[in-house]
Amino acid sequence: MKNFPQIVNSATKLTLLGGGSVEKSDLMAALDIAPTLIAADGGANQAMDWGISPAVVVGDLDSVDRPQAEALGVPTVFVDDQNSTDLEKCLDKTSAKTVLGVGFLGGRLDHQVAAMNALAFVKDRSVVLIGEEDVVFRLPPDFILCLAAGERVSVFPMSEVSATSTGLQWDLDGVPFRPNGQIGCSNAASGGDMRVQILSGDMLMILPKHLMMDAVTALEISRQAG
Repeated sequence: MKNFPQIVNSATKLTLLGGGSVEKSDLMAALDIAPTLIAADGGANQAMDWGISPAVVVGDLDSVDRPQAEALGVPTVFVDDQNSTDLEKCLDKTSAKTVLGVGFLGGRLDHQVAAMNALAFVKDRSVVLIGEEDVVFRLPPDFILCLAAGERVSVFPMSEVSATSTGLQWDLDGVPFRPNGQIGCSNAASGGDMRVQILSGDMLMILPKHLMMDAVTALEISRQAG
C-alpha cells in the first residue's frame, strides 16, 4: 500500500492495536502470532508507552502523540474519512489474510459495537478481536474447531442467518437467526469437533479468550480449504 513500510505490505499476519482498554499480555500474545504491529490512531500511544514501536500508525491522527511517534521514527498514514472507524480504516488499508485486533473491545460500548459491526463486512480474510474475556470473529462458510465438552460457544447474527451445526449442545439447524430476534448466546460444545456451516447471512462467533490460538488456526485452515 502507498506510504506503508514494506514490512506491512508484505506481512501475511498483522496485529492491530486500537485506542480502547487493553492488557499488555494480550498485545504480546497477539504479536507472538502476528508480529507486525499497526496502531489505529491513539492506540499508538499505549504501544509507545510500553516501549513498543508500531510499524505504522493509521487513522485521522487526532489522538496519536505525533511528537513521540516522530521521535521514535514511526511513520503515520492519514486517512480523512469520518464515516469509518479506526478499525475499518486499518482493515481497508491493509491486505494481510490473518489479523488480530486488541484495544477494540472494552471501554466505550459504542466503540465495541462498531468494531463487531466491522467484522460482518470482512469476508475475504480472518479477523479476530481479543477482549478481556473473549475473542470474536466472523464465521466463514465452514468452520471446524475441536473443543472440550462444556466449552462456551456463542454465536451472534449480524443479519438474517441460516446455519447448521454438529458438536454443540443445542444445534443451530433450522433456527431463524436475526439481530432483532433469535440469537445464540451461551451454547456449549459437546466435545470433539464442533462444526458450524453458514448457509446464508453474517454470523459472529464468541469464544473464551484461551481459545484464541485454536480459533486463529481453525480460521486459517477454513480459508485455505475454501
